[in-house]
Amino acid sequence: MKTMNEKMFVGLTRRGFLNVAKGSAVALAVGGLTAVGKAATEHVLPALPYPSNGLEPVISANTISFHYGKHHKAYVDNLNKLIAGTQFAAMPLEKIIMAASDKTDSVAIFNNAAQAWNHAFYWQSLKPKGGGELPAALKQKIEASFGTLEACTNELTAAAVGQFGSGWAWLVLDGEKLKVVKTGNAGNPMTQGMKPLLTIDVWEHAYYLDYQNRRPDYVKAVIEKIINWKFAADNLGGS
Repeated sequence: MKTMNEKMFVGLTRRGFLNVAKGSAVALAVGGLTAVGKAATEHVLPALPYPSNGLEPVISANTISFHYGKHHKAYVDNLNKLIAGTQFAAMPLEKIIMAASDKTDSVAIFNNAAQAWNHAFYWQSLKPKGGGELPAALKQKIEASFGTLEACTNELTAAAVGQFGSGWAWLVLDGEKLKVVKTGNAGNPMTQGMKPLLTIDVWEHAYYLDYQNRRPDYVKAVIEKIINWKFAADNLGGS
């Protein structure tokens, strides 16, 4: 199974998530603006696909300011520092993740690359006034894999709530079937040959300012009110 590439990664590609290839123009479109003065291979924090208060009341602008503006930005900045002058310097983000996975001398690079990718994917997995009806192709695939949408969301909820400590819950395509999986810390299903369709971040910084220790309430609200099924369908359509 091939790894996620630019064609597969429909939602993020449209928002200029992928870094500029080596030797190309020194710019990256981010939310309609251009990053100036960046090295041709430097990774750039992608723009949010909605205003910082766009996910309220489920996720507050205050949480977004720390989660996106501090945590996500730090992963991107740290990655750029770590890969400077290394074999990873000219690689797209997904290739860094795959190349650094399970290598003991590249743990920090993997962690920061995967967290940069995971967070950009997470922002796209959410949208204002989300939830609701599923695109037809995704609905058909979910029913074929889980039986019902309720069974799918129950598994996604259980994975997100049940992840011990920090991590992620994912809806993925594994071969011809959809599955729900969870990963700890910076883990990403791509390294196991699966294709992510959407994700829920269950690191405490994703919800603690709004929900404190009530992770189940955060997960329930995300799935019911702001999950982006169209993004999942777009990723599925790129299979």
